[in-house]
Amino acid sequence: MTQMIRMGLGLAAALALAGCQSAAPSFGGGSNVRSPAPLRPAPTGQVYSNQLPPPPPPPAAPMTPTTPPADAAAAGGQTPPTQTASAGPVTREGLVGAWRVSSGGGNCQIFMALTQWTGGYRAASRGCPGQVADVSAWDVSGSQVVLKDSSGSTVATLSNAGGTRYEGTTSGGQSVSLYR
Repeated sequence: MTQMIRMGLGLAAALALAGCQSAAPSFGGGSNVRSPAPLRPAPTGQVYSNQLPPPPPPPAAPMTPTTPPADAAAAGGQTPPTQTASAGPVTREGLVGAWRVSSGGGNCQIFMALTQWTGGYRAASRGCPGQVADVSAWDVSGSQVVLKDSSGSTVATLSNAGGTRYEGTTSGGQSVSLYR
């Protein structure tokens, strides 16, 4: 019986010693292989935070003359054709991306995506004043762009003012311009 105990202890000692050997693959071919040097930690420094300057003001809307110049009427009584902004069809795909917004004397940005969201498609406003700060969805209704809040209520309705510019009002009656 003591011989069995000795043999068990010897076997246990051999297993314990075998567990101390490295079983990891050797990349250098010998036992003199060095492990890679540890990496240096990332440098640490101070993080600074400053307020960004406000976005630039919106470009002026194209002027449409409503009365002919005085010299044109005197030159023969003919009135030149009235120039109007070309308002193309409003498409969802044409509205996707970043837009600048002017509302209530402030400027900000709105980002529009084609991800389904409450009341239409996902939108996010950044730094917007007043009701426009609540915009979280958008959609197209006929020839108008409708900006909505998280509950699907209309925040603003805008119409194409030519090119990539949309003009309208918030539900509170404040003017809003959306442009690129």
